[in-house]
Amino acid sequence: MSTRDELQATIEQLVQKGKGILAADESSPTIAKRFDSIGVESTLEHRRQYRSLILETPNLGNFISGIILFEETLGQQADDGTALPELAARQGVVPGIKVDKGKLALPGSPGDEITQGLDGLAERLEGYKKQGARFAKWRNVYHISPSNPSPLAVEANAEMLARYAAICQAQGIVPIVEPEVLMDGDHTIERCAEVSEVVLHALFHALHRHRVVLEHTLLKPSMVTPGKDHPVPAEPVQVAEETVRILRRTVPAALPSINFLSGGQSPEEATANLNAMNCLSSQPWELSFSYGRALQQPALKAWKGEPKNRPAAQAALYRRAELNGAARLGRYQKAMEDSEV
Repeated sequence: MSTRDELQATIEQLVQKGKGILAADESSPTIAKRFDSIGVESTLEHRRQYRSLILETPNLGNFISGIILFEETLGQQADDGTALPELAARQGVVPGIKVDKGKLALPGSPGDEITQGLDGLAERLEGYKKQGARFAKWRNVYHISPSNPSPLAVEANAEMLARYAAICQAQGIVPIVEPEVLMDGDHTIERCAEVSEVVLHALFHALHRHRVVLEHTLLKPSMVTPGKDHPVPAEPVQVAEETVRILRRTVPAALPSINFLSGGQSPEEATANLNAMNCLSSQPWELSFSYGRALQQPALKAWKGEPKNRPAAQAALYRRAELNGAARLGRYQKAMEDSEV
């Protein structure tokens, strides 16, 4: 199979009606915080148990087409010795891998950050591919303030995402590019829209410069929302209209799917906002999800680190995936939160 055919096959499996991507790629510090919230120590064994619980959720592939894994998870096994990426594949869920190495301050641009991890990326991707990964994810972040993000931060982060994407496609790995405009702060939804438009405009220019094939790429952006400290929250219809307006201005129609991050929204908010977007007129790309906490939070609360709670945790995860599957089609209603879909 040629590299082009390989990429196309992965895209077709990832981009399916009524399905989205589960982000389970929390770094060690992040998953430690998640475990702290339920009183569980973040040991290697506890992380293995939890992530195998996710991947063994019955019929997970009904609503989840792909799963982003942390590097540690690629090498772990279920209780019966099955490699965790193989568990995903058996469910019809494509295994993917987070490949960036975290963020640091951007020199010359106070208040902005840049993501690192390009060194040795091609070689790492070869190894990840042998372990079963077929797509990758790289996250850059953009802070909103009166002076951030600076033009330097916008251009530097766009260049980084484009270089990563080009390296992935050369290796037969589908890239997810994640330009996260952070919710931190008290900014208005209009300010978020302004920053999002600048960020996406620069990103797609950079992808073009690096000859990244958009048909074999996925975008994982933030929704356009007010800052989490803004006194007036936005209704789903406003989030939907502002988000789609900016996307239509900046994202080429060649891109097959936009898989939103939840970015600090509650599970219910993330589902309602996605549904509102899919209730608008048809768009040139699929509008889907790539949620982490907004899918996993109910499962974590049900699990609490207790083996006896595995079925309840899996049921909670499946339920959240089912609701987001409905939102993918514009069929979610708030009343579904307390009833069967």
